[in-house]
Amino acid sequence: MPSPQKTIVQQDRPPVSPTQRDEVAAAGSEVIGGPLGRWARTGISRATPVRVVALVAIGMFALGMVQKIPCYEWAWFRGASSQYTHACYSDIPHLFLGRGFADGLMPYFDRLSGDMEYLEYPVLTGVFMKVAAWLTPSGGSLQHREQMYWMVNAAMLLICTAVIAVCVARTHRRRPWDGLLVALAPAFALTATINWDLFAVALTAAAMLMWSRGRPLFFGVLIGLATAAKLYPVLLLGPLLVLCWRAGKYREYGAALLGAAASWLIVNLPVMLLAPEGWKKFYTFSQERQVDFGSFWLIITQRTGEQFDVHTVNTSATLLMLLACAGIAALTLTAPRRPRFAQLAFLVVAAFILTNKVYSPQYVLWLIPLAALARPRWRDFLIWQACEVTYFLGIWMYLAYTSSGDKHQGLPAEGYQLAIALHLLGTLYLCAVVVRDVLMPERDVVRRDGEDDPSGGVLDQAADVFVIGRAAGPARHAAHAVEGSRVEWGAAGSRT
Repeated sequence: MPSPQKTIVQQDRPPVSPTQRDEVAAAGSEVIGGPLGRWARTGISRATPVRVVALVAIGMFALGMVQKIPCYEWAWFRGASSQYTHACYSDIPHLFLGRGFADGLMPYFDRLSGDMEYLEYPVLTGVFMKVAAWLTPSGGSLQHREQMYWMVNAAMLLICTAVIAVCVARTHRRRPWDGLLVALAPAFALTATINWDLFAVALTAAAMLMWSRGRPLFFGVLIGLATAAKLYPVLLLGPLLVLCWRAGKYREYGAALLGAAASWLIVNLPVMLLAPEGWKKFYTFSQERQVDFGSFWLIITQRTGEQFDVHTVNTSATLLMLLACAGIAALTLTAPRRPRFAQLAFLVVAAFILTNKVYSPQYVLWLIPLAALARPRWRDFLIWQACEVTYFLGIWMYLAYTSSGDKHQGLPAEGYQLAIALHLLGTLYLCAVVVRDVLMPERDVVRRDGEDDPSGGVLDQAADVFVIGRAAGPARHAAHAVEGSRVEWGAAGSRT
């Protein structure tokens, strides 16, 4: 077995300034006066990095709401095509009526009259939607109530946005300005109010913060709640298991797993027992859903003209995801230095998105906070965001094309396939640079400052107890990016 991993760092070092380490951030800072200079007056302002990040995120969210004005005023209510040509579609006002909230129906318990028998969202998201319905004024026309329902949801999602920004800014103690990657992400502002995904994203970001503070039980509780709102957060337990295996942190992982299972059951069990048909609708709908927007499956279907059997697609997508997870596990155990938790969390969620049979434009919200923690480099982040914004515009223009009849206003299928390909390539690109950072830790911008895993909590500076292959080789040193700091990992020992 290899000797313990050891990290030697300077204590109480100042926060990392991105304008001094990132050329794109430095260039962008010219808009507000240029990079922070050595004679700048710091430490005397109430505008701390976390507060600035939160305020910027709120401002960008507000701009995203402004982008939805054409739909808010008329396009949601006057034909399908207009909301697509203005790229301002949202599920929220449409489902206010379509899922019975306008009529006061109780999700999961009351059967719906349309083509969907029960609400097709996880329980905690259904609670979020119902609370917003309770807060929506009951007077006025149906259009006015739909507008108010969207506004109430937007206010609640704005709180989620602030939580996400603060949690990301605080997860890496010495890198609070990385939260600006989330706050300024254009795809975040554009997709924030399409659906209710931000609720689960906020719970996941809070869970990541708890883990970074060495609180595995609280992490588990929040991951369980996030999974009760959206399925994807449960994926984080997979790479965490392998990391804890490599570091020998079995008890801490057990606490996280117990917390996740308990909180998920507390939310789901009452509905599961009292309204089983309504409760399972989310899961049956996910299984029965055909190949849909944004996936490489759709490109194959449209290019070949063949319709895949849904069972075949489900099986194939599951196998691809399992292969990706196996690759991530192998990477974790064979990397020359134990990967950071945020890196693996990003990779596993990205793998799910890439292999899934559907990619709604708001799914990018799942990845943005994880990307900011996994690869806080503005150039790579903006390349990926450009691809996602292109996809955001592409799907609405394609829907405008298909809903405009003989006018054919918008983007034909070939153009939409190109937008899907750009989304896939952009995500794969970011995955590639994260994998490169894992295999070459000296390229990791977080570790260049002498850090080990600032989002790793109990994993940070922990000893390795199980590795495979070259990870069990002689000790090496990270780049000496910060004077006086040195990071060592591994040691001469037997290979597993």
